[in-house]
Amino acid sequence: AVPDYLGGFAVTTGIGADELSAKYQQANDDYSSLMVKALADRLAEAFAERMHERVRKEFWPYARDESLDTAALISEQYQGIRPAPGYPSCPEHSAKTDLFRLLDIENTIGMTLTESFAMTPAASVSGFYFAHPQSRYFSVGKIDTDQLEAIARRMNISVAQAEKLLSPNLVS
Repeated sequence: AVPDYLGGFAVTTGIGADELSAKYQQANDDYSSLMVKALADRLAEAFAERMHERVRKEFWPYARDESLDTAALISEQYQGIRPAPGYPSCPEHSAKTDLFRLLDIENTIGMTLTESFAMTPAASVSGFYFAHPQSRYFSVGKIDTDQLEAIARRMNISVAQAEKLLSPNLVS
């Protein structure tokens, strides 16, 4: 049997970034304000990538001997994937609610979700780890009424709620 793992993660580098950005904004330094936000966003992505590497090599060491250069990392030549709610393979953002609850993210690292499932601080990344060697990214395409109804049943929500959550994926 192939060892297999599934997990979740959440990282942030945005704590204090909004306040610092606002100080620059108040001083009419739009460039520095923008750079604080951009840097925090890039650092959050780098943190997520580093944590995924540690998961592969240390925590679930299914790729202990992995040795990839920067180009190989960028082209995701490692084993496993880390899809995030809101991206093509997981287009529905409300999955973050269960992830945040399961990992106790708000109490553990102070990240929260808005009513529309945006993460705060903004410079935050969350998602899932799939370790199986055959894990691949894919895009969820358009779905029809019967699929929407099945999703609503599985999520224990109304079809109207499912329509709202999956509106970009609905067949016109």
